[in-house]
Amino acid sequence: MAKFTFEDKLWAVKEYEKGSLSYRDIANKLGTHHKSIQKWVNLYVEYGEDSLRKSYTNYSAAFKMKVLKYMDDNWASLNDTAVKFKIPDPSTISAWRRAVDTEGAEALLPKKKVRPPMTKDRKKNDLTNETNESLIQEVERLRMENAYLKKLNALVQEQKKLQQKSKRK
Repeated sequence: MAKFTFEDKLWAVKEYEKGSLSYRDIANKLGTHHKSIQKWVNLYVEYGEDSLRKSYTNYSAAFKMKVLKYMDDNWASLNDTAVKFKIPDPSTISAWRRAVDTEGAEALLPKKKVRPPMTKDRKKNDLTNETNESLIQEVERLRMENAYLKKLNALVQEQKKLQQKSKRK
């Protein structure tokens, strides 16, 4: 679905009001559905230019239920209901309807959004003196083992050299 600027919407409404173009003609020029143009015109007629601007509104659960009840009682379409209650997008109402049908009225209550912490928990270094000492002892033991193996390797290499010399003679 394309996003339209306030100027695009206002142009579409003005063109329709001139009577020079139909909903479908304007929709084809803007690359959208004719129902969108109809909704913009209805909003403009009912609430004025400001209704064409983007609005970010959080609706209460009571308001949502009121909208759904109005729609049921008056057999109103999504577009008509959206215009009546100044809801920018009719799909918002259909999402509310779906939520109520599947999960009940509790689905309309605001949900707290849980955000993960920005920083990762760093593991604390819980080494005590005892573990430090045992690690130091292990390092010393490994160094001695390494030195022993180096010396053994040197002796083996020297013995191989002596054997090769004795074979040549």
